[in-house]
Amino acid sequence: MKAFFHAVAFLTRLPVPRLSTETRDWTNSVAYYPVVGVILGFILWGITWLASALFPPVVASILVLGSWVYLTGGLHLDGWMDVADGLGSNRDRERMLAIMKDSRVGAMGVIACVLLLLFKGAAILELSHSAAWLVAATAGARFALTGVIWFFPYLSERGLGSGLRDGLSPWKLIAGGIVTLGVIAWLVGVGGLLAFGAALLGAWLVARSLVSKLGGMTGDCYGTIVEGTEAMLLAFLLIVERIGL
Repeated sequence: MKAFFHAVAFLTRLPVPRLSTETRDWTNSVAYYPVVGVILGFILWGITWLASALFPPVVASILVLGSWVYLTGGLHLDGWMDVADGLGSNRDRERMLAIMKDSRVGAMGVIACVLLLLFKGAAILELSHSAAWLVAATAGARFALTGVIWFFPYLSERGLGSGLRDGLSPWKLIAGGIVTLGVIAWLVGVGGLLAFGAALLGAWLVARSLVSKLGGMTGDCYGTIVEGTEAMLLAFLLIVERIGL
């Protein structure tokens, strides 16, 4: 459970017991990321139900979106903005990495953040009649992150994500995939599985592009994978619903 609590504390603002200081517990925590995604999704589902009962649809969707950002501490959103600033600079690799490390947010980061939140808010509004998609989005994105951690190199030996790959194995990755697939199939059905598969492919392509430009993954890239996969899953779920799958 120590590794699980590390995963919860890292990915969310949810309270947990005092964390252990053993490095092994931190590295092993990555295997629990999809489970944390499931928990986060169910919490957001409950918030959606409550907000929809008390407020008009547009107000409810904004409250759900705000809760989503708050519960994750803006962790992944920060990475999304940093990567947008870095890649949007159109500079050489070293300069892009330096821009991403800068704590200040530039114009490209702000634009990317605003567009992402607008899209998520609109998707929440359109899918508010069945909030099961929230679990699919949060769980699927965090499974995608574990896959990226396993398959793609990490750039820095001292970064926040260094050593996380050591906590994974093919069997742990498969177990996380089974949990994610099972939850999505149960809550969303075949259409959800198709959306999940399409989003995973998108996450793979994004990760490959980031590695080709930067030479490896960074913590900011991990945040981008989570935010980007959530957005792609929402987009594909909207398509699936529209065509009636």
